[in-house]
Amino acid sequence: MSVAPSPALTLEHRFASELGALAVPWTAAAAPDPRLLLLNDTLAAELGLDPDWLRSEEGVRLLVGALVPPGATPVAQAYAGHQFGGWSPRLGDGRALLLGELTDAEGRLRDLHLKGSGRTPFARGGDGLAAVGPMLREYLVSEAMHALGIPTTRALAVTATGQPVRRETVQQGAVLARVASSHLRVGSLQYAAASGDVDLLRRLADHAITRHHPAAAEREDRYRALLEAVVAVQASLVAQWMLVGFVHGVMNTDNVTISGETIDYGPCAFLDAHDPATVFSSIDERGRYAYGNQPAVAEWDLARLAESLLPLLDDDQEQAVALAVESLGQFQPLHEAAWSAGLRAKLGLPASLDPPVAASLVDDLLTLLIGSRADHTSFFRRLGVAARGDAGPVRSLLAHPEPLDDWLDRWRAVGPDAAAMDRVNPCYIPRNHLVEEALTAATLADLGPIRRLLAAVSDPYVERAGLERYAEPAPDDFGRYRTFCGT
Repeated sequence: MSVAPSPALTLEHRFASELGALAVPWTAAAAPDPRLLLLNDTLAAELGLDPDWLRSEEGVRLLVGALVPPGATPVAQAYAGHQFGGWSPRLGDGRALLLGELTDAEGRLRDLHLKGSGRTPFARGGDGLAAVGPMLREYLVSEAMHALGIPTTRALAVTATGQPVRRETVQQGAVLARVASSHLRVGSLQYAAASGDVDLLRRLADHAITRHHPAAAEREDRYRALLEAVVAVQASLVAQWMLVGFVHGVMNTDNVTISGETIDYGPCAFLDAHDPATVFSSIDERGRYAYGNQPAVAEWDLARLAESLLPLLDDDQEQAVALAVESLGQFQPLHEAAWSAGLRAKLGLPASLDPPVAASLVDDLLTLLIGSRADHTSFFRRLGVAARGDAGPVRSLLAHPEPLDDWLDRWRAVGPDAAAMDRVNPCYIPRNHLVEEALTAATLADLGPIRRLLAAVSDPYVERAGLERYAEPAPDDFGRYRTFCGT
């Protein structure tokens, strides 16, 4: 099955070699008729890969796992996790493979990973496959997040396999080629801890430190430093989600990365109306992962990481728990600081503004927005127009704008910086109605809409002529939006 790619491609196998207890060597299922749908030329170049070669027959075979470079060791990774709060001791890559690691143009080690490449020993009764729509959604949304400056895994390609996939209906199968700093998750450490093998847990933690948080190695309490580093990057990440109105939809511990990158874009979406209770996922019946719950859920997930690291924090259980609790206590102030700073930036508030005045403006606006049904993205973008003197566009988003007028007067009196606001308030995001329009067309073999939407969201802060519909809120008849996990 394995032949040498041309040009030569070297994939390392550090994870497979260093952590064999967490890696099951495996091969991808056959793709009867692979056909490249989308290729990320820019990312390919960053990885030192030739986009033209990736479009070739050999390149497409690599992108579905049919061609394995010499020396590579594709593996399905083992991990555990809490899913909707319930403990699952053995999850793992049920439909995914880590092909290996490669070094990009900046010298960073990055995973090349396939999703939808067939059943593995972790499949748990699933078919191991993925459909075109969900894989295109992940490509689109992850690239939009990257353009917004939010840490994320990225999509290299989506390739149709020619294999039918049964979901609610029969759909076209596809494989996503995904790139990440790594695929280490909170669930990875949970799996190692649950095994009772402290040496394995230590080796995994050391691997995570080397790969993502090398400064932790300089501290005597390196594993506590690792915990605090993950707490810090996740506190920042979730604040960035909240600021752009992103709802992950399935914040299980196996979807929380050690690196601080967003991963697994299943039932995700962006807010239309600003409402903390917003839930898009069809399986989140109790609203556990609602927009406004995301910080608390992240903290809960990090507590599960802390539990996993207890054997490495101190030999005395009580002391280990005390250290873990103290380190976890850093999450809320870090998140609140990032959230508050981000909101001040979105409102263009001067750095010299008295903090209580700034806090009052922020808090009062959020209170006004809740229940207003104003579109989150459009509201903040149009505030930039209001800062320049025209409040009409932002007022038009509210059915009853009168309560906003007093706030606008107070806000404009402090001299908001409209240009600075435009640099942090996106004009273009993957708006839900546009995503559905593009995915529906793609399932009918029309990739034009998704390509045009990608072009818009790949440069989200610069308003461009001809893209007006991509900046508009959803039409009134769009209705309540529901997303599905795709498995």
